[in-house]
Amino acid sequence: MSNQASNHARVIPLRPSAERPGTARPADRPPTAREPLLRDLVGDVLRRERQAQERTLKDVSDAARISMPYLSEVERGRKEASSEVLAAAARALGLSLGDLLARAQDDLVRITGRTPRPSRTATTSSHNGLCLAA
Repeated sequence: MSNQASNHARVIPLRPSAERPGTARPADRPPTAREPLLRDLVGDVLRRERQAQERTLKDVSDAARISMPYLSEVERGRKEASSEVLAAAARALGLSLGDLLARAQDDLVRITGRTPRPSRTATTSSHNGLCLAA
């Protein structure tokens, strides 16, 4: 035996071999679509609502007391905004935080093609059992 270390590195793949490019996926497993990020969904809702009201970023950022560059980053899904920032932006657009998140949930359901699960308890809320936990 030699006292010299081998020049070969051990490679540990980050993804299972079935998901690496150029490898086959088992027939019983359908391809998984990547779910959108919450920050992208919420940003899209904010931007659509702002544009539907024909308001500028400056107008909404002033009303929400959020810097215009930061609001722009939130709308583009580049920043994970706090619930306080999201609530302020929603209020500036005449929405509640619940309305904003309900619209984001509707988009998520539409994009993923999944139906929302019924909540465990009956609610009279228009938010279909949507709940935030910190």
